[in-house]
Amino acid sequence: MSCRIVRVAQGRNTTLSHLYINGLFCCYLLEDRLRPVKVAGSTAIPAGRYGLRLNAWAGMNVLYRGRYPKLHRGMVEITGIPGFSGVFIHIGNYHTDTRGCPLTGSYAQLIDGDYRVVHSAAAYKRAYARLVEVIDAGNAGITVEDRL
Repeated sequence: MSCRIVRVAQGRNTTLSHLYINGLFCCYLLEDRLRPVKVAGSTAIPAGRYGLRLNAWAGMNVLYRGRYPKLHRGMVEITGIPGFSGVFIHIGNYHTDTRGCPLTGSYAQLIDGDYRVVHSAAAYKRAYARLVEVIDAGNAGITVEDRL
């Protein structure tokens, strides 16, 4: 089983990507802008290969357990990113919601030079279930590719 984030467009403060799971498009992802030097809470994940795991101890779990009690088993965390920790795939619409994390979206819009994703919760539920399958299968990882 494989997961890939493929970056496809750059806005003034945003990076738009596609999430593929087992070769199939799953949803859009929104991150902060790519930067040559990391800016805490404002930088997209560097291209590379990283781990995936369920993190059941982070503070965000309280909100997601309450919102998705039948679905949620822990936040999907991308691990092993140099200079980053606590990077979760989660819900949000604007780059100001990311703090360095990928946000899920059913489709994307370009407004005033920046991307946003919409119908984030629906995309999250779809992506979460598939990502958990990948994690449960063992040796889960995700590749981040720049195709801008």
